[in-house]
Amino acid sequence: MSDPADARPSRVLLADDNPVVSDVVRRYLERDGVEVEMVDDGAQALEILDRAGGGDAEIDLVILDVMMPVLDGLSALRAMRSGAHRHVPVILLTALGEEEDRVVGFEAGADDYVTKPFSPRELALRVASVLRRSNPVMPSADPTGEGASPVIRDGAIVLDPDARTVTVAGRAISTTKREFDLLAFFLGNPGVVFSREQLLSEVWEWTFGDMSTVTVHVKRLRAKLGDAASLETVWGQGYRWDRSR
Repeated sequence: MSDPADARPSRVLLADDNPVVSDVVRRYLERDGVEVEMVDDGAQALEILDRAGGGDAEIDLVILDVMMPVLDGLSALRAMRSGAHRHVPVILLTALGEEEDRVVGFEAGADDYVTKPFSPRELALRVASVLRRSNPVMPSADPTGEGASPVIRDGAIVLDPDARTVTVAGRAISTTKREFDLLAFFLGNPGVVFSREQLLSEVWEWTFGDMSTVTVHVKRLRAKLGDAASLETVWGQGYRWDRSR
């Protein structure tokens, strides 16, 4: 078994055309042992992702400023989600603060959305949260001791925690990291009503954040799962996965 100390550090790609912001973010992330590669537009970010591949060069998370020259952050995010980089976590960094702007970002596939001006330390904590959820250390739930986590089945839905795949009636469903984690949480806790605050704490591991993050991810899950979704809105309380449907 390899020593965890030999594992490579996480690598973050930061795309922002403001060198002052980029330098501050870089220094905070590097304090946490994260390697940071910086570019100043979305087109360069996509080029880096295409070249990175796997292994030590793999990009674990991308931070995209929305307002950038050449190719803006939302366009770069949409290109990622429709191509080979659909599973790479993305945090949007922007001066746009209206709820509608945040919803657009989440619907494009963002895992998080941070509004300028922001606390660099808070951003570093969010980066750590996204990275932790993207690369979970999953305890074995297999009685054979072989280290495999049990596949979860609910009607037509099959979720494989180790392969991080979801199928509906045998058809593969593409999910972002957060969508997968949210679905896994609901499937593991059927019949229980969770408020948006509880979901933000349990799935995102945040004690802060925008509640619209949860709302949009629930909406996207329902759309992707279609009729197989047993996800109910309990008005005034939150959401519940109802296996009795």
